[in-house]
Amino acid sequence: MDSYDHEGVKAGPKPGAGIAGLSLPYQVVAALALGVVGVLACVHLGMVFLHVAPSNTVSKQYGEAVDNWIYPEFEQNWKLFAPNPLQQNIAVQVRAEVAAPDGERTTTDWIDLSAEDGAAIRGNPLPSHVDQNELRRGWDFFTGSHDAQNRAQGVRGQLSEQYLRRIVMLRLADHRLGGPVQRIQVRSVSTTVDAPAWSRTKFDTRPTYRVCPWWSVTSADLPGGVRNGRTEAGR
Repeated sequence: MDSYDHEGVKAGPKPGAGIAGLSLPYQVVAALALGVVGVLACVHLGMVFLHVAPSNTVSKQYGEAVDNWIYPEFEQNWKLFAPNPLQQNIAVQVRAEVAAPDGERTTTDWIDLSAEDGAAIRGNPLPSHVDQNELRRGWDFFTGSHDAQNRAQGVRGQLSEQYLRRIVMLRLADHRLGGPVQRIQVRSVSTTVDAPAWSRTKFDTRPTYRVCPWWSVTSADLPGGVRNGRTEAGR
């Protein structure tokens, strides 16, 4: 029942009353929304627990569902505490096969996407998470789910290829390539960080390459906003 003050004016919600201060319909909506959020939070925590916990009956039975929920956005790892931190500079590069207006196909030079990220971060007091981690984590995801011959290992491998292709096509949208991209090829260039001058340890600092096969570009590889004349696959 609605309440009124001494002047007959309908009283509004009491300050600080929270959900109890809302009318019954709004209380129901708020309770349902909180319930949905609570259920999603519990499901997420459960999935993360199964992902990081030692192998058990539940994680074995529902392993594919857990991986589909976790990867790639919610992956957990222990690299921060690794006893032997990474001692290489790894650059991810791409080249594209582009269709010219006359139908002829040309191949671009290698484009250093990691260098572009580095330039965006350098001197920026508040660099974006995208520039710092998107490409790097995408490549880690790919290498962690493929063998040395770049063959996908199960569902994770296929998902990592799709994820990497989308990242690359999103980056190529900023380049004027002269036509729609038909195929892309990705590679990494790894260079060992040399020892300091005072150390007697010497490393081979010559670059090593990991080259992926050519991938044909489809509409599924084009994130929203990238479907334009420069990057959309030919139809």
